[in-house]
Amino acid sequence: MKRFTLLLALVLTTTTLIGCNTMKGIGEDISSLGGAISESSDK
Repeated sequence: MKRFTLLLALVLTTTTLIGCNTMKGIGEDISSLGGAISESSDK
């Protein structure tokens, strides 16, 4: 039981960290897309 709890905690932690990196990447992509649209509208 203790081993299962440890494994579950490890999986949840890994999933959370992967999700944070993915969301950060999406945020950066959206930000750069917004900058490109802003620059093209200025021209």
